[in-house]
Amino acid sequence: MTTPPLSPRHESLLRLVLAAGAPVQPGALEQSLQASRPTVNRALRDLLASGFLERLGSGRSTRYVVTDVGKATLGALPSATPTSAGPGLLQWSPAALPLVETLRAPLGTRTPTGYESSFADNYIPNQSSLLPPQLATDLFNAGRGRDQQPAGTYAREVLEQLLIDLSWSSSRLEGNNKSLLDTKELFELGEQAGPLDEDTLMLLNHKSAIEFMVDAVPIEGITVPVIVDLQAKLMRDLMKDSRDIGSMRRRVVNIDGSVYSPSNIPTLLEETLKSIIDKVRNIRNPVEAAFFLWVNVAYLQPFADGNKRTSRLSANMPLLLHNCAPLSFLDVERTDYATAMLGVYEQRNVAAAVELFEFIYRRSIQKYSVLRASLTVPDPLRARYRQALNELMQFVVFYGRTLEDALPAVHVDATDLTALRVIANTELDHLEPYNCARYNLARSKTQKWIDDGRPR
Repeated sequence: MTTPPLSPRHESLLRLVLAAGAPVQPGALEQSLQASRPTVNRALRDLLASGFLERLGSGRSTRYVVTDVGKATLGALPSATPTSAGPGLLQWSPAALPLVETLRAPLGTRTPTGYESSFADNYIPNQSSLLPPQLATDLFNAGRGRDQQPAGTYAREVLEQLLIDLSWSSSRLEGNNKSLLDTKELFELGEQAGPLDEDTLMLLNHKSAIEFMVDAVPIEGITVPVIVDLQAKLMRDLMKDSRDIGSMRRRVVNIDGSVYSPSNIPTLLEETLKSIIDKVRNIRNPVEAAFFLWVNVAYLQPFADGNKRTSRLSANMPLLLHNCAPLSFLDVERTDYATAMLGVYEQRNVAAAVELFEFIYRRSIQKYSVLRASLTVPDPLRARYRQALNELMQFVVFYGRTLEDALPAVHVDATDLTALRVIANTELDHLEPYNCARYNLARSKTQKWIDDGRPR
């Protein structure tokens, strides 16, 4: 059967449901699509009729997931593989194009340049601004979470998806060949997934570094030791000289495809990094702080390797402290990312970096606001079967029974069985030692079940 073409609204809705990474309620889609509930419901009915979506549950507990047909259709669209000219993806504005064109010139025609300390030194927090001030304000208002919540709450609520998104996208920008699905499977299996080649280590290191950051920053704040520890986790087992892990650079570093040569003086690198962090801590707008930290760590190149990785993860620190949507760097091409960085490296011009940052952060805000809403909207089905879910977790994790064997042992209406099975499998996928207490499970028993491969 030939599937009908997708309209822009239908495509946007389908991508949002897929991006959420979990079954989504209709109410969670309204804000991101900026459409009324009847409009959203009509689009959902169309996608259901076309076979692109599947409905789980009924009534107030209705959720939607993308079918294999829907995934295949999205994969065949031009925007599935991001390019700078793809519809709805990053396109340089007329203001940035002159810079972009100069950076495309042959290396031999570009003027060699070194590190200019004035780029960071002349920046005065809350007076200077690398982002256009109104853009920084708009992005903060769009990405901010609910007030009166502890630092890091937003990031923790979407952590499982963030670990996959940010680890994969950041590694991909370094040339990693693992797919997004490979990454998800790797994180589910851990080191049992197979040989620990360089691509696998890079992804596992990202996961470890992000988990460290989400735990450490709300307690310790943004500090030089936290940045250094972040680089150490990112580069574990990936550098020949272990002395280069978690320490200031002591040797020359070359930037591929650039005429920029960073400073090689360890004391200057350390002092400048401290100055950058001090400024970041005093910037009131966390989005401006994120951008400032991202471009300045990359420009300084304080470490022997892993600088771009460290800068991308570090950019999340101010956002995390202020409960803003995280920055996952999804849907950006390596060439566009390199162009944005080269503008900073060679000309200390942030025009391209601003446009790339706005593009990726708006997409991050959209994705995680939908995901967060789908997780926080009260689920009547979960409430109704609260005790049944608790018993299912006990049967599977503590007693070692399969989920199919355990389901008949709890009271479930036949009409709710399929939806409850999906919920139980999702909970088992997401069960970790730090969240197992909600099902009255011991950490040690839960860890053993995870180590055994999450049998169910």
